[in-house]
Amino acid sequence: MKKWFFIQIIILAASCSKPDNNPDIYFNAEKALTYFRALDSICEADRGRLWGENLAGPVVFVDRPTRRLFANKPDNQGQLKLKDGVYQGIFPRERLIENSAVEIGGITYAMVPLPPREDPYRIKTSAINALFHCLQKNHGVILERSAFRSMDDRFARIWLKLEFRALKKTLEADSNSFVNYLRDAIIFRGARRELFPSSIKEENRFEIYEGLSMLTSILLCANSPEEAKQRFLENLEIVYRFPSFSRAYGSIIGSTYSYLLYTGGFDIKPLLISDTADLGKIAIEYFNLQTPAIYRDVAGSLALVYDVDNIYKEEEQRMNEIRERIRRQLSRFTEKPVVTIELESPYFDFEPEDIRSLDTLGTIYNSIRVADNWGKLTVDKGGCLVSYNLKYIRLPAKNMKETKNHYYGDGWHIIMNNNWKIVKVNDNYILLKIAP
Repeated sequence: MKKWFFIQIIILAASCSKPDNNPDIYFNAEKALTYFRALDSICEADRGRLWGENLAGPVVFVDRPTRRLFANKPDNQGQLKLKDGVYQGIFPRERLIENSAVEIGGITYAMVPLPPREDPYRIKTSAINALFHCLQKNHGVILERSAFRSMDDRFARIWLKLEFRALKKTLEADSNSFVNYLRDAIIFRGARRELFPSSIKEENRFEIYEGLSMLTSILLCANSPEEAKQRFLENLEIVYRFPSFSRAYGSIIGSTYSYLLYTGGFDIKPLLISDTADLGKIAIEYFNLQTPAIYRDVAGSLALVYDVDNIYKEEEQRMNEIRERIRRQLSRFTEKPVVTIELESPYFDFEPEDIRSLDTLGTIYNSIRVADNWGKLTVDKGGCLVSYNLKYIRLPAKNMKETKNHYYGDGWHIIMNNNWKIVKVNDNYILLKIAP
């Protein structure tokens, strides 16, 4: 199965103003030490209460443009050198920078890609997010799954938007109406899942893997319970506006349900080692919710209370934008020459608000970084077209150039591993493995 990671913490900063272009202006060894101390304080304040284990561990900050590393612990192979009180080095350019558990010199670090300008909350939540993924990895929990194309289906999006609205009301509700709004959210969730039953198991794993890490980062980094709740409300408002839910819904849905369970007194610790738990079913049982045998029998009439007519209008506008996008952009990825790259075991790094669906044709990622067996692709502008089954990427090749193991195109470049090469086939190009 395809392996990939979601850059979920970016959701927490999606409403920030336009950043500067040079992160190296603000980050250095002294700044790294400040954040290492802040993370130690956050983990010490928790004292393992949330998950039964202290999250503190090796952390490495990485500056994307320069690929400079700043770590709080040495690696086992001496790749990082102690300088100005922190361990420093350069992250190999053929490797993917990601907000997760990353191995460097025989040590697993919580990797934190630095934002374009200093944002203390974003930096700290990204670090806690990655530290939690390290904890998951230590317990053998690693996400392996396929894309959720179903989440961009028109009716799936309508049910999801209704669920987002009901969850928002649940968070804002008093003790008297809390259960009623939560039941509404569960009914909308059930109605959507009745349409796509084959994806339920993988949805559960996605919600657990990414949802619990977002829950952890918010709870540990918030200064008060009121601030934490406000962060969850903001996330629901932000994700509601995303043009694609397929890469972001799991962290939002998973973190919100787990937060409601946690604040309701449910012991979430056993969820740490689970990759099959259904948070919706747990909520039904724990809060003793009365749900229908067939969710869609009541979900349709209930949707009227949540202004479903306006949601229909929003989704019709989205489909019109998709049709216009197809008209304007599809030729970029279909007119000869194009490069077609077959994916084997890809790792993706992207921002979920940068995704634009082309319906059945695939998904345009405005900017993305992909690491695979063949090397590393970076798309900075102009986008690329990724098939919905995550098997192929298409890039325009009109002005492609090659220098040694480096290929350059309009807005993209690939650093190729040994024994791989882009070759011309008729009027187009494909990426092939060449026998040594």
